[in-house]
Amino acid sequence: MSARETTTELQHVHFDATEPRTFRHPTVVAGVPWKSPIGTAAGTYNLDACSVYYNPAILGAVSTKGVSPVPWEGNPAPRTAETPAGTVNSVGLQNPGVDHYLEDDLPRLKAMGATVVSNVAGHSDDDFAEVVEKLAVSAADMLEINVSCPNVKSGTSVGKDPVALCTLLKRLRPLTDKPLIIKLTPNVDDVVPIARAAIENGADAVSLINTFVGMRIDTRTGRPILANVTGGVSGPAVHPMAVAMVYKIRQAFHDFPIIAMGGTFSGDDALEFLYAGANAVEVGSAALVDPAAPVRIAAELDELLDSRPVLADALAVGKNWIQVQD
Repeated sequence: MSARETTTELQHVHFDATEPRTFRHPTVVAGVPWKSPIGTAAGTYNLDACSVYYNPAILGAVSTKGVSPVPWEGNPAPRTAETPAGTVNSVGLQNPGVDHYLEDDLPRLKAMGATVVSNVAGHSDDDFAEVVEKLAVSAADMLEINVSCPNVKSGTSVGKDPVALCTLLKRLRPLTDKPLIIKLTPNVDDVVPIARAAIENGADAVSLINTFVGMRIDTRTGRPILANVTGGVSGPAVHPMAVAMVYKIRQAFHDFPIIAMGGTFSGDDALEFLYAGANAVEVGSAALVDPAAPVRIAAELDELLDSRPVLADALAVGKNWIQVQD
């Protein structure tokens, strides 16, 4: 184990996320203030489980699990498999539906003072529109449209087709004044045309990356481990590719808000995304290993930004590193 890994492991052991804390370095994403550049990634945050470890109100934002028009059962088990430096999952967006979300999770999160990004899932444009219409009059701060999950049979091709994404956004944009975030897939030859379609058709921000398509095979049986055969790869293994995609979009669009995610396990990983041009970073897989990881990473990043005032000042007013370099 390297010195860095040993230090990080010790930080995990001794870090107490339950302590009341206020972060010194905020950010602004699409006009919405975040108390920290760190939030949770959709699909990895559960209020009942995570509130034991920390108060969600102290983070920049909480991106909640994707909600659909009606309850979804998700994919059959087995749904998860380990892989070196990551995991492969095929949960299939299991959720109790938007009505339950509006009655339970969302009001409880808002009562705690959290900034909430509501993730929207659908099998069709009609599905997305139904959920957005209901969330439009809710207390959600931002809506993240998940057009990129690789673990459902339909609804994800929109995220690979600029024309289809344009059509969807023209349907959704008139339904709400809330900021719309389009969650982008890495499973395309070039992510920039997809981002351009989002930017030119009413999106207020993009988030990336969702998971890569991958699979594991049980060599004892010769059969795929996941019942769905393939799943989404996440964790430290995908971090370099995620950084490259964030950087590529930032080079093409210097001032459009970007929320980055993909293998963020430390404050330094998050800082790397910010130097690539992100306005904020969401933590996903790390929280499955260490439930307190989003707060720990936010605290580590806060210390790193203390010695980087140019970057910290840019984030505080909704700008990014590339803008202040121009």
